[in-house]
Amino acid sequence: MLEVLRRVIQEVNGARNLDAALSTMVRRIRKAMQTDVCSFYLYDKELESLVLMETIGLRTQAVGRVVLPLGEGLVGLVAKRSEPLNLEDAQSHSHFRYFEATGEERYSSFLGVPIIHQRHMLGVLVVQQAEKRRYDDEDEAFLVTMAAQLSGVLAHALATGNLTRPALPGGQAMFKGVAASPGMAMGEAVVITPPADLNSVPDLIPSDQEYEIARLKEAIGKTRDEIRAAAERLVNRISSQELALFDVYQQMLGEAALSEEVEKRIREGQWAPGALADVVRRHVQYLERVDDDYLRERAADIRDLGRRVLAHLQEDTPSTPETYPDSAILVGDEISVAMLGEVPRDKLKGLVSVRGSSTSHVAIVARAMGIPTVLGMVDLPLPRLNGAPVVLDGHRGRLFVRPAAELQTRYASLIAEEKVLSEVLEHEQDLPSRTPDGHEMPLMVNTGLAVDASALLKSRIGGVGLYRTEVPFMITERFPGEKEQMRMYREQLKGFAPLPVVMRTLDIGGDKDLPYFPIEEANPFLGWRGMRVTLDHPEVLMVQLRAMLKASHDLGNLYVLLPMITNVEEVDEAIRLLDRAILELGEEGIKVERPKVGVMIEVPATIYQMDALAKRVDFFSVGSNDLTQYLLAVDRNNPRVSSLYDALHPALLGALQELAQDAKRLNKPISLCGELAGDPAGALLLMAMGFTSLSMNAPSLPKVRAAIRRVTLADAQTLLKEIMRLDTPALVHEHLNKRLDEWQLSHLLPPRD
Repeated sequence: MLEVLRRVIQEVNGARNLDAALSTMVRRIRKAMQTDVCSFYLYDKELESLVLMETIGLRTQAVGRVVLPLGEGLVGLVAKRSEPLNLEDAQSHSHFRYFEATGEERYSSFLGVPIIHQRHMLGVLVVQQAEKRRYDDEDEAFLVTMAAQLSGVLAHALATGNLTRPALPGGQAMFKGVAASPGMAMGEAVVITPPADLNSVPDLIPSDQEYEIARLKEAIGKTRDEIRAAAERLVNRISSQELALFDVYQQMLGEAALSEEVEKRIREGQWAPGALADVVRRHVQYLERVDDDYLRERAADIRDLGRRVLAHLQEDTPSTPETYPDSAILVGDEISVAMLGEVPRDKLKGLVSVRGSSTSHVAIVARAMGIPTVLGMVDLPLPRLNGAPVVLDGHRGRLFVRPAAELQTRYASLIAEEKVLSEVLEHEQDLPSRTPDGHEMPLMVNTGLAVDASALLKSRIGGVGLYRTEVPFMITERFPGEKEQMRMYREQLKGFAPLPVVMRTLDIGGDKDLPYFPIEEANPFLGWRGMRVTLDHPEVLMVQLRAMLKASHDLGNLYVLLPMITNVEEVDEAIRLLDRAILELGEEGIKVERPKVGVMIEVPATIYQMDALAKRVDFFSVGSNDLTQYLLAVDRNNPRVSSLYDALHPALLGALQELAQDAKRLNKPISLCGELAGDPAGALLLMAMGFTSLSMNAPSLPKVRAAIRRVTLADAQTLLKEIMRLDTPALVHEHLNKRLDEWQLSHLLPPRD
């Protein structure tokens, strides 16, 4: 059965469109299960009904005409319960309904399983038999697995507009990822194709098939020449056994079957890059599944060859367009900061990426630029998305492809409201961040990019709560030297002087590695990152500390922050290195003041070491993003579990309150830098807990300031007491929404469903 399953999945994934995929699936399933009927019903959310979309065994006239409301009939019951239904005598079941159009009165046995994608019902897969038959556990498992596979194919088809049956209005599809930068945008998807990426080639219809075939042959010829030249260069440097691999490549390129298959796809209406990608992917999928080790290894060879030929085909096809639409939503497998620079700023409205995370470099830049961004959208079908109208919701990590008119109208209104609100709040940005009952709540900014905005920000903030020193490291091709770092840090410190600037030492690892210092780990978030890296490489940390100290000369506004602290010994060792750097500079004739030193509270272990840490450091800074994911055991960059990541989880709020109380008892200032600080409701709770400052991305400042200026400290403290009595994140969100509604501040929160 497993082998049958593999073959069916391979054929379905290789189908040219959804109709072909469904037709293949129902026929193969009927044959594999030796049953009379196999049918597929698609769930239409607008109608709250299931529509028969494909069948083998029932009357074909019923396709597109049989519509079952959710919960009606056996199929409707499967969809409503979201669980399989296995019946030996279907007609005796209380939910059995007879539909004349299907002719199904002749069938006794029934097995139906739901098709679910990202918790959303998409449809139901059904098999039936005329004679009474109890489908066994293996049958049910087989059909459940098929349904799981179909969910991805179906979701892709909805997004790409392949689903054109009249029973399904609009073809709107929604995909979820990780919300990386807040905001909303409407526009046109612009798919950025990385060079020679076989999985990111869009489907295009060629205007001249003969031209496409000619350039395919030319690309294959160039690849053959390239491989021959490479072999000649290495002939005296590698063994004859290794050299034989080049002959294998030449044989593959010389096989008529491969090029003939690509030509056939071109004549069927596909351009050369798309046809090549289709054929190579199909061969690779087949070879990766066979039992023979030698053949499995050939899959990598074919993939490499495909990329080489594709690279030559793409020489005349720029990976980025020459012109951009006025409202461009950039979509790609992996978007780099360099790609952002190629799009005119006035036309770039949003970013969507299959890869990436909310702490990646591009996410940091997007937040600083105020561009709505959703990353980690793993199920997004890049082919055929180019030019599609889309709505991007960066607050909730959603992308709507080919949105219905009603949804477009709703989001146009929300975007207009957000723009008006920004203009209104701009007028009070130079006013103090003070509650109506006189409590000062200093607001700090997170930086790490260019400091060209420092002049504008200085009058609006209490300082820089987090300067990410790793960003300058990311944009170079090697570790920057002491002088280079000193210039960058001096620019930052001088730009914001006399305000304090908290500089975090190099925090790489997790999802932030350097191209010239890769860290490959099975579980990077629990691995070698933060201080663990820099203490293992004191030569890197010493250069950075010396550069910071030199940059602070005569300014006196440097604060040093140590990230990813787990043990007190790590703080002791880091402070020893700092003292050594001060001593060395003194010996060189450069006298610098010892800066205040703090630790990031982001590992749960540090919550229980506050007394010991307070003996060694001057301040605390809570990294709420990492603390949340470590406390809840949720990778917030994994879209499959990111819904469990909630900065307003009662357990996290309890931990934060305990930290604030400990800091007050120990007479140490405590700040929080993380997304919770940039949330107006979260900021009110943190203020009530006793945090002494909040640090956030610059675009979040206006709304947080507005909330603080409109809510008294006493009211915020009452709100905190109410919140701390609640048991679930949902209740916390509901109560916060209710209170902010009462205070007429709901406009400061992200839009709700």
